[in-house]
Amino acid sequence: MLAGRRFWFVGIGGAGLSGYAIVAKAWGAEVAGWDRYDTPYLEHVRAAGIPVTISSDPAAAPAGWEAVVSTAYAGQAEGRSRADFLAELVSGARAIVVSGAHGKTTTAAMIAFVLDRLGLDPSFLIGGDVPQLGGNARAGTGWLVVEGDESDRTVFGLPAEIAVITNVDLDHHTTFGSAAEVQYEFERWAAGLAQVVWGRDLEPVELELSAPGEHNRLNAACALAALELAGMEREQAAAALSEFRGAGRRLEPRGEAGGVRFVDDYGHHPAEIAATLAAARELAGEGRVLVLFQPHLYSRTLHLATELAAALALADLASVTDVYPAREQPIEGVTGKLVVDRLCELRPGMPVAWTPNLDQGVQVVGARARRGDLVVTIGAGDVDRAVPLLLERLAS
Repeated sequence: MLAGRRFWFVGIGGAGLSGYAIVAKAWGAEVAGWDRYDTPYLEHVRAAGIPVTISSDPAAAPAGWEAVVSTAYAGQAEGRSRADFLAELVSGARAIVVSGAHGKTTTAAMIAFVLDRLGLDPSFLIGGDVPQLGGNARAGTGWLVVEGDESDRTVFGLPAEIAVITNVDLDHHTTFGSAAEVQYEFERWAAGLAQVVWGRDLEPVELELSAPGEHNRLNAACALAALELAGMEREQAAAALSEFRGAGRRLEPRGEAGGVRFVDDYGHHPAEIAATLAAARELAGEGRVLVLFQPHLYSRTLHLATELAAALALADLASVTDVYPAREQPIEGVTGKLVVDRLCELRPGMPVAWTPNLDQGVQVVGARARRGDLVVTIGAGDVDRAVPLLLERLAS
């Protein structure tokens, strides 16, 4: 499909471009790329035989190569947008595109997992690691399952034989002016497609799932509806789906020490955090739920501090770090303490700690954790770095 072409990926270590690179190489292209940091996704990229350059500044594409630039580095390097490149990949295959504000990674992973377990050899491009599938991307011979991101409007340019819209919410305040605008864009995209599954029209499935939580039962409903449209028998698909254990950093079990269990989650929007903590309650049983939360993006923290606090109020203890900036520049007066202050107002007496850096958060949570507790590290930045530190502290 891509034989004879050469692609240079700028930001190849990201969840998106790492997968695009792997599939492009499998489809016949010569592929290489650059990133500023050595990320976990690059393990899969290098395993595919793709050379990677790590340096502080974007490396220019070799002469005669097509550059594809991650949204994170837009404006810092010349080349096609990732949205444009993804649209090309999708246009050449029978595609199931999964989008929505929340649950799209897990739902896409569920669909790909079932297709794989039923022997249908799917291709997939998913914005998170799926341990049971061996990574975040693969080139197969069957359906192409794609996670479509609305954060930079990528999904609205994608063709799809089957589309899934898990839900609609305002999560990216620098991209959209209102929830109404997000709804309008999804409705406009869906209007041009033949088969669309809307999560709003479904009820959570009543299946025994390995992935806990009401939100995962709704993700499963979306996945099964899409699989039926793709020609799968529902009972057969549901049986396979029951074995799905989740995507990486989605309530991912990370170990146990001193009788304290640890899970890590990517949740960063209030709705996601609330769903995660509700599921954590199921997992904790009689034990307490302790949270180490790292806010993601200054804009989101500014606009949703109260809502973030309300979600964290579902825990028994919360330690909040400073904001993980990702692609944004600081906003004066916006720190994680905004969330702490709102949480103290919403739930007086709840143990709440302002711990600007992760090491401080590890100290607070580690000192308070006791046998039977469940500790949840949550956020879309690098809060997962705290898990091994907590495990070490409680094991000693």
